[in-house]
Amino acid sequence: MSARVRAPELHGRGWLNTGGRELKLADLRGRIVLLDFWTFCCINCLHVLDELRPLEEKYADVLVVIGVHSPKFEHEKDPDALAAAVERYGVHHAVLDDPELDMWGQYAAKAWPTLAVVDPEGYVVATMAGEGHAEGLTRLVDDLVATHTAKGTLHRGDGPYVPPAEPETTLRFPGKAVVLDGGNLLVSDSARHSLAELAPDGESLVRRIGSGERGRADGPADAASFAEPQGLCLLPAHVAEVAGYDLVVADTVNHLLRGVRLATGEVVTVAGTGRQWRSSVDDHAHDALSVDLSSPWDLAWYDDKVVIAMAGIHQLWWFDPIRRTAGMYAGTTVEALRDGPLPDVWMAQPSGLSVSADGSRLWVADSETSAIRYVENGVLTTAVGQGLFDFGHVDGPAHQALLQHPLGVCALPDGSVLIADTYNGAVRRFDPATDQVATVADGLAEPSDVVLTADGDVLVVESSAHRLTRLAPGTLTAAGASTVNGPRHQVERKPTDVAAGELTLDVIFTPAPGQKLDETYGPSTRLVVSASPPELLVEGAGTTTDLSRRLVIDGAVAGGVLQVTAQAATCDKDVEHAACHLTRQDWGVPVRVVDGGATRLPLVLRGLDA
Repeated sequence: MSARVRAPELHGRGWLNTGGRELKLADLRGRIVLLDFWTFCCINCLHVLDELRPLEEKYADVLVVIGVHSPKFEHEKDPDALAAAVERYGVHHAVLDDPELDMWGQYAAKAWPTLAVVDPEGYVVATMAGEGHAEGLTRLVDDLVATHTAKGTLHRGDGPYVPPAEPETTLRFPGKAVVLDGGNLLVSDSARHSLAELAPDGESLVRRIGSGERGRADGPADAASFAEPQGLCLLPAHVAEVAGYDLVVADTVNHLLRGVRLATGEVVTVAGTGRQWRSSVDDHAHDALSVDLSSPWDLAWYDDKVVIAMAGIHQLWWFDPIRRTAGMYAGTTVEALRDGPLPDVWMAQPSGLSVSADGSRLWVADSETSAIRYVENGVLTTAVGQGLFDFGHVDGPAHQALLQHPLGVCALPDGSVLIADTYNGAVRRFDPATDQVATVADGLAEPSDVVLTADGDVLVVESSAHRLTRLAPGTLTAAGASTVNGPRHQVERKPTDVAAGELTLDVIFTPAPGQKLDETYGPSTRLVVSASPPELLVEGAGTTTDLSRRLVIDGAVAGGVLQVTAQAATCDKDVEHAACHLTRQDWGVPVRVVDGGATRLPLVLRGLDA
């Protein structure tokens, strides 16, 4: 039996959702504590927030969830930005601000998100990385409740969460906007789980579509419900007439697409099952209501279909409102930056879409690579951006320019594109004709979208200021732009030293308690390996069903990143009506090729690491 490990004490810059109280582990003795190491840019972390909601409700008297915010981007270190994110995403538990990643290090976290479970006596009993652990956590909490009830060490009661004051604004963390016929604006009012129609002034509320309560009900405008909606796409008139609705909504946290009849405000579900995507999907057409989606974040009408920025799995998908079918369009689910012919490209949390005036080019805000990319003639190309861990606020030639987690794009009639450079609080402009990036507005509060009105005005969805902001006339002229040479940032991750030549990759999988591998429909495991740069791997790239793989590392390449995706299908054992489960994890493993380096690389794929 391994030695029990005492949980490190909690400390950081400050606490949120505790009413100003600073928590210590001693205050939580007798309760089961779940530490969620997250960062608010990370879509996987946002998935975990949603997965934890039912557990927090079910075990309210015995389980205390504490979010430990350990940031990736510079902007995420801002305490005001963190406070806004906690409200934006409906975080209803205490949050510890860990800006220097001290707690992250003490609990040996290596990936966003990471979960750690502390028992009522103050010992770490489990850690797990990634998402999809709700069922394993349920089993673990049940076991801990039984064990510590018998021991007399479990104390039931209320947790330390103190809700913040309810704000009073027309909008609350709006996400995206479109201009309607007649000049009104429709805005996804994300934190209010609804759509808000505003007058052309961008301020006066005309009507609201959605009850304002988190949910997924179809029906009339006042009864329908959403969960943190984002992207909006108006259908061409001839398509809307056949489809029976005018607007498609990316209902992000519900993992659905919803259709809206603008005349009445009636809402209907048009794509998705409501289940989060967990497995591979081919590039064939599927019944739209039978496919699982994953955090659709934005939408655009391109190439005679709705293209979906599927942020949750780093892909673009398509949806045909007339045939009522959907499928994969671009991306392999590997989270990285690689251009080339569709669909075999790499993306990282695409979150904004816009189509050029002539319809030939689809612009993409690829937020986690801090990049602006475009699809044209079946090829994905990066215009601005350098990768997952390089970001900043730098203007000038596109190959040198840096952004910081952009969420929105807006194609202009002259062929250039405006960028909602969210974490820099700026609107940037990229001009393909000159290959230059410039700043046209700054000092904004997390801009998440940019829209162009019929009159040529530019409106910015200033999300953390809860408003639409109209840019001053002349902003888009050359005289109105400025050149910023701000800081360059790079997130450093300690590389693993590996030897040139043969390297054995072993993905270690242990089914959750009460489960076994399920081969009912074929092999129960799948392993996908690739590298950046591709030359790093002489052999071993590709897909197999074995969780162990012989790789050959090129000694002429100094290093890079091994991209590994593993999944395992399991089912309940010794149960008459066994449920099926899929465990999946993605890794980007930085490696350095050195003499005497490792010849084996073990990775752990399991729900509970005791």
